[in-house]
Amino acid sequence: MTDSRVVGIKAFGAYVPRHRMQRAAIAAAHAWAFPGLKGLAKGERSMCSWDEDVITMAVEAGRDCLRGSSADALQQLTLASTTAPYADLNNAVLIGSVLGVSTDCSANEFAGSTRAGLSAVIAACESGIDGDRMVVAADARTGKPGSTQEMQYGCGAGALTLGSGDVLAKFLGAETLSVPFVSSFRKSGERFDYGWEERWIRDEGVAKIIPAAVRRLLDQAGVAKDRTLWFGMSGGGIASDKLVAKTLGIAPEKILPDLQGQVGDTGAAQPLLLLIAALERAAPGDVIVVTSFAQGCEVIAFEMQQSQPATPRRGLAGSIARRIEETAYLKLLSFDGHVELDWGMRGETDNKTALTQLYRSSRQVLGFAGGKCSQCGAVQFPRLPACVNCSAVDSQAEYALADEPAKVATYTADWLMYTPAPPLYVGLVQFDVGARLLMEIVGVGSAGLEVGTPLEMSFRIKERDRMRHFDRYFWKATPTV
Repeated sequence: MTDSRVVGIKAFGAYVPRHRMQRAAIAAAHAWAFPGLKGLAKGERSMCSWDEDVITMAVEAGRDCLRGSSADALQQLTLASTTAPYADLNNAVLIGSVLGVSTDCSANEFAGSTRAGLSAVIAACESGIDGDRMVVAADARTGKPGSTQEMQYGCGAGALTLGSGDVLAKFLGAETLSVPFVSSFRKSGERFDYGWEERWIRDEGVAKIIPAAVRRLLDQAGVAKDRTLWFGMSGGGIASDKLVAKTLGIAPEKILPDLQGQVGDTGAAQPLLLLIAALERAAPGDVIVVTSFAQGCEVIAFEMQQSQPATPRRGLAGSIARRIEETAYLKLLSFDGHVELDWGMRGETDNKTALTQLYRSSRQVLGFAGGKCSQCGAVQFPRLPACVNCSAVDSQAEYALADEPAKVATYTADWLMYTPAPPLYVGLVQFDVGARLLMEIVGVGSAGLEVGTPLEMSFRIKERDRMRHFDRYFWKATPTV
């Protein structure tokens, strides 16, 4: 019998951008000035495309978390980020509108520290959950060209649905320490972090602060020393998790992957991605401990209750596996806005968003909701007063296309039309439910496109408004593999 008082994780989802910049390419570009970067040149790091940011990544992680379920049950949506695009606008409201949560679902934000992701999870678990809550953590991190941060940072998002009753992992408790130990910082209005000396962070910070907090939490939760325990840590630097695990007596094979080799340090999203990595590995009865280090630390513990059920979610492992290898360092600089390329007169456009129309058409623009005719069953986008198939008037009920499978009907690769990532792939997208729509196609790898290539929908930035700085969002198609 399910105990309604048990609080924990009910579902999870992840998103890692497909573009993976090879660290060797970054090091090679800086070899003339910083040959020491060669020592950090192993593996790859995730990078946002020009049309991705915290909002789009959070949406994709949230969609993955909701696979097989409805957003209607969510009572609260929380975004945690240190790089959210808007400072005086509730980013979580935009995300919730795309995910289709109810308008009476509260939308909150946690920021100010890379601990924000884990802080939001702890706050949700300790607040006495009434109804399901989703916590999404996302960061689009960038480092100053030539810095170690540029090599080590990555982009990504993780989402957890937290609630009571039938949970995948039961919340055992949390521990928080807040101390004025500054390992890195970024002043408001600045683009790049400033980090302190790594040995100082490791020896005086990580090694002294985290083990004591973890021991206290395990003692309070009554976790015996012989329990199988998965351990992950974010924010302390490379190999700091191994140092803490050794101090705590945790076996090396139970340390969760730090994601440095394939993703990088995703800031506020990192602890949630580590939790997801544990959920994808743990067996019922296993204990999961994840900590986030920054001006002290947050530590949280869960006990796995059941094996994860079969769902259509991609998860962290599936998201990491979907990759496009990048070796053009200039592309990273361009996508991150570190260099301004001359795109010619075709790029000289004013992309002002009509906020009135965005509000009136929010279900179509953000929710990708078309219409289904009640007379003939035809599905179309956008919804119009008359059915495009049978001409019936006012016959269309809302029909969401975001999760509907589709394929390429026709396509072209345009090298003349302006796009920050040429060529511009545009084509007719044929949905299996019958709708057909001219769309931009992104995430095209080295295999290219063919008529019949399977597609899925991805929420992206449609156009950037560089004058007023309010970006226009919409849906694009992307190959499923």
